Amino acid sequence: MAQDQDNFRDSIGTINEEGKRAWIYPKKPSGKFYEYRKYVSYVLLAFLFLAPFVKVNGNQFLMFNVLERRFNIFGFPFWPQDFHLFVISMIIGVIFIALFTVAFGRIFCGWMCPQTIFMEMVFRRIEFWIDGDRGAQIRLSKQPWNAEKIRKRALKLIVFFIISFLIANVFLAYLIGSDRLIEYITDGPLQHISTLVSLLIFTGVFYFVFAWFREQVCIIACPYGRMQGVLLDNKSIVVAYDHKRGEGENGRKKFRKGEDRTALGHGDCIDCFQCVNVCPTGIDIRNGTQLECVNCTACIDECDTIMEKVNLPKGLIRYASEDNIEKKSKFKFTPRLKGYTAVLVILTGILIGMLFLRNEVEANILRLPGQLYEHKEGNIISNVYTYKLVNKTTKDIPDISFKLISHKGTINLVRHELFTVPAQGLAEGTLFVEINNSALEGDKNKLNIGVYSGEKLIETATARFLAPRSYK
Repeated sequence: MAQDQDNFRDSIGTINEEGKRAWIYPKKPSGKFYEYRKYVSYVLLAFLFLAPFVKVNGNQFLMFNVLERRFNIFGFPFWPQDFHLFVISMIIGVIFIALFTVAFGRIFCGWMCPQTIFMEMVFRRIEFWIDGDRGAQIRLSKQPWNAEKIRKRALKLIVFFIISFLIANVFLAYLIGSDRLIEYITDGPLQHISTLVSLLIFTGVFYFVFAWFREQVCIIACPYGRMQGVLLDNKSIVVAYDHKRGEGENGRKKFRKGEDRTALGHGDCIDCFQCVNVCPTGIDIRNGTQLECVNCTACIDECDTIMEKVNLPKGLIRYASEDNIEKKSKFKFTPRLKGYTAVLVILTGILIGMLFLRNEVEANILRLPGQLYEHKEGNIISNVYTYKLVNKTTKDIPDISFKLISHKGTINLVRHELFTVPAQGLAEGTLFVEINNSALEGDKNKLNIGVYSGEKLIETATARFLAPRSYK
């Protein structure tokens, strides 16, 4: 691959030679892939904004309430007791992204990542609308502060802030739940000052990211760009420049009408730099795969447009693997991909099985710390326990009672015999278990206690029962 310099890997496109921020003014993209990306982005944006407000069986479709350790994924509620299920779900997500990275490079970054979608399909398009295309933005940046510049900068600041505020509200709906967010809004911001402060902080963060930090999130902050160096191989399909076709024997050359480039030994690349100008991270894709490349396909569309204008075949920049360019080999389902797929299928099967086997009620019955046992009349041994029942459903569970399954005996609640566990809530209390010593074996016995709603057994719990050592 012909290159003028090899020092492009020693720095990133957003930093100049002096070590300062080099602001990128990408050209407005257009073309087939850009249109496809717009459709995908519209669907994902609709999903992102609607997911907190859609409910399945009374559960918010997606919720990540870190403070209360309550999570909803696709309508399935996960409580602290279900943390292992949540962890498996996250591992499945990571392996899924890794699988697609090995096969198709950073396709997630260019097509599905919220950072890219908001930056390129929302904020950048608003910027094109207010400031104009690449050339107009560069001129506006260099011109002195006059009425036009102040008007455009103020308008962009206000629009960006409003959108950041809307994103912050949706983000908060994911964290605390949409019902609580709507309640806070109807109550008025002054009734929930701490929430308002958090909302403004989130707004400031989003404004900072999309108005100033921008592509540096992908280049500097996000670890995924570094991960691709480990995950990619020469069989991975990425946005690639066909250097064999583009360089030829004597390298690139500017286009001249009527010139026989093949006879002169020059490749199809006319060195127009449009692929560089349209890149949102400021790289030259002709230098090969780089960590800054998010596979957004803007360079593919731009190069195809140029090739069409100069009557050369499209596809000089395209989705291709290194092997495809060097050896013309087709995509193969490699053993590495098969391994990732096998792990993904196994973990998904385990998760589905666990979800089907998961009880709607979680019961924990523990002996009261520091208490041994009480020896009552008639050779009755009594132990005291605390219980905690978690209702994972969206409906109240009434008429809760406890019965011994493993031994003959009685269970007495401290406060009342029957009670209700509220929807998505918990019930706590104290109970006594009394068993005749003749039914006990040794000083430590394992009890099975049934939790009933009316006459229906809804959960079982185990507990240790202490008795005098002499009764064996």
